[in-house]
This record gives sequence, C-alpha cells and structure tokens, in this order.
Amino acid sequence: MPAEYRQLSNLFKILAHPLRLQILAMLSQGEECVCHMQAALGKPQPYISQQMAVLRDAGLVKDRKDGLNVFYSLKDAQVAHLLDAAFVERDGLSLAIRRGAIRGCPCPKCRAGRA
Repeated sequence: MPAEYRQLSNLFKILAHPLRLQILAMLSQGEECVCHMQAALGKPQPYISQQMAVLRDAGLVKDRKDGLNVFYSLKDAQVAHLLDAAFVERDGLSLAIRRGAIRGCPCPKCRAGRA
C-alpha cells in the first residue's frame, strides 16, 4: 500500500473521535487555551489535555505556553479545509461551537471579554 494512503488512513482514525473533531473545529476559528476548551466543551482538563496530546503527536496542532496557560492552534490550514468540506451544513447539521466569552471560564480571552 502506498505511504500516502497509510498517512491518510491514520489521519481519518485520529479524526474519528467526536471530541477531537470538536477541538479541531474550535481551533479552525483561531487559537484557544485548554481552560477555554474545557469550559466550552464541558469536559475535564485532563481529558482535554489527553486529546490535545494525540492531536499534537499526529502533527495536527501546535502549542505555545504563556505563563500558566497553554494555547493551541492548528499546525496546518489543510485540517481546517478538510473540516469545512466534511461539515458543510446539511439537514441542520453545523459546527456550532460556542464562541466568545464563557461565563466562569478563567482564560485570558474570557476575562478580557468581561472587562
């Protein structure tokens, strides 16, 4: 089997996880910190971090540290294009990811939005 097919197959295996798809959809809108993803997705920080490690190891996301916060962004715009193609709105299905300040979220973006 050609390597390209193996690589694409591995990518689809990684994308086959619902939370990882949600995370990538959020990141396609811009950089986010773990605490914001936790608040937006309603999942515990260790679970979000575990999924981020899978995405980082796969080369799909990159991270940067700013003080105590870790911010993630897409490493390659190709992932955003793939998500756009996969989630064309059909029958009311959309990628409605909560954007903007989230009540109770301690991240810098939400704090700035409340100020």
